[in-house]
Amino acid sequence: MADPKNILFIMFDQLRWDYLSCYGHPHLHTPHIDRLAQRGVRFDRAYIQSPLCGPSRMSTYTGRYVHSHGAVWNNVPLKVGERTMGDHLRDLGMECWLVGKTHMKADAEGMARLGLEPDSVIGARVSECGFDVFERDDGMRPEGPDGFYDAGGALRYNEDLRNKGYDGDNPWHDYANSANDGAGNVLSGWFMENSDKPANIAEEDSETPYLTRRGMAFIESHGDAPWCCHLSYIKPHWPYIVPAPYHNMFGSQHFLPVTRSNAERQTTHPVFGGMMNAPVGQAFSQDHVRDKVLGAYMGLIKQCDDQMGLLFGWLEETGRMEDTMIVVTSDHGDYLGDHWLGEKTFCHDTSVRVPMIVYDPSAKADATRGTATDALVQLIDLAPTFVDVAGGDATALDHVLEGQSLLPLIRGQAQTRNHAFCEYDFSMTPLSDKLQLDTAEARLFMVRDARYKLIQFGGGIRPMLFDLQEDPDELVDLGESPAHAPVLARLSTTLDTWARRPAQRTTISNETLRTTRTSRSTKGVILGAYSQDDVDADLTERYRDRKAPPIRPN
Repeated sequence: MADPKNILFIMFDQLRWDYLSCYGHPHLHTPHIDRLAQRGVRFDRAYIQSPLCGPSRMSTYTGRYVHSHGAVWNNVPLKVGERTMGDHLRDLGMECWLVGKTHMKADAEGMARLGLEPDSVIGARVSECGFDVFERDDGMRPEGPDGFYDAGGALRYNEDLRNKGYDGDNPWHDYANSANDGAGNVLSGWFMENSDKPANIAEEDSETPYLTRRGMAFIESHGDAPWCCHLSYIKPHWPYIVPAPYHNMFGSQHFLPVTRSNAERQTTHPVFGGMMNAPVGQAFSQDHVRDKVLGAYMGLIKQCDDQMGLLFGWLEETGRMEDTMIVVTSDHGDYLGDHWLGEKTFCHDTSVRVPMIVYDPSAKADATRGTATDALVQLIDLAPTFVDVAGGDATALDHVLEGQSLLPLIRGQAQTRNHAFCEYDFSMTPLSDKLQLDTAEARLFMVRDARYKLIQFGGGIRPMLFDLQEDPDELVDLGESPAHAPVLARLSTTLDTWARRPAQRTTISNETLRTTRTSRSTKGVILGAYSQDDVDADLTERYRDRKAPPIRPN
């Protein structure tokens, strides 16, 4: 098969790496994603750059760490000047389209300052994270006393539901993400006591099949020009509720044992302890809550895998498997009660390690087909990988792209990264206020190497350290262990060095800098020369044998 002409970049939302059977789940069988892994490469140590939807995705789309691009939390705008994979690919003649979620907020102030109109081609791309939009659906249309969380959320999906007879002002909530008691009463999916009930919607009309159809519609309608399609699913992200028949496929006998210890519960660490005591941590620490949610969560994943079967089968029938690279990954995981936490906003592998499978149709990838690798990789590696697939040279963009292309690794070449990094800015959260941390202090940074993981905090809060070889479940915090002080110091130095990298030097390439430092100045600036004989003759040509009348004093 030829080198890939197109890229299908599939991202699920809040999908744990260990809830796929190709990653070892004993009861949740995902044969279609597994089959893709058998035809590609499964990455067993893939790490996100922030354990929250918005900043994680902005890092993936820009190929840059969070404190490089600055979109540190959900709804924090991505700076207008940040280039994304869409910008890089378009420069190489590959279109870049969105079908689904980005969680990106446009830098409206920056656009106005530069005179970029949102309805112009350039303005629309800047507003949409560099993508051309086939359909954006961030999958969130909750409504509170101050209105909608996202006024543009699920608009087209809601219109589609109404056209199918799902009446109401917000079918996204009343049908797709809620159950019904049979008497017409909506049982909201926001309340986890309803998670074991079937969503009040026909399965084929729910969000995951809908986005699969939209992705296929994009591919079917697209011409011969090379394309990258970001098919970005909303699930298995909360609300945790799924339509029949998926709602009761899994029970407690299918759940992975919870990973937590009493010693963790008794921690005095202010950030970790504060997160355990937050409402979502308190909820998921209760077994009956976890049991309700896990069945739905696993059902949502099973539905996702079934949709992958439909999608991959269609790609084979249409011949697209022969010319399309396919990437399957997630923006972060989900604690689901592990470590006495819910959600994702901390740095255990439950949250920051994600599944990543890359299928490359090229014959150059035959040597690695069906293999797994424990190489440390990061989601910021995808943008440079796509640049290389599109015919560019990602190394020429290493002053902008902070990841490294996976293409050599996928095609059988040795490639080594010694560390993976993740960071989380929690300055917007109630915990930062409770701990009386200033906005510059409410931050944490994670680095892991082949064996250890270090988490450092601002505000003078002590670090946490885990030995991933002896303690793969990350139950024993070694941050205060005298015996591990050298390890802590070494990884702390690694973090310090990483933080001092020239991440904002994005307007001049490293190759230009290297060339400049070894080249002569030929623009007439001559420093340190006592006489013309101290300088190459060609550089002083404009200064020799010149005539000018002297100025005579009065």
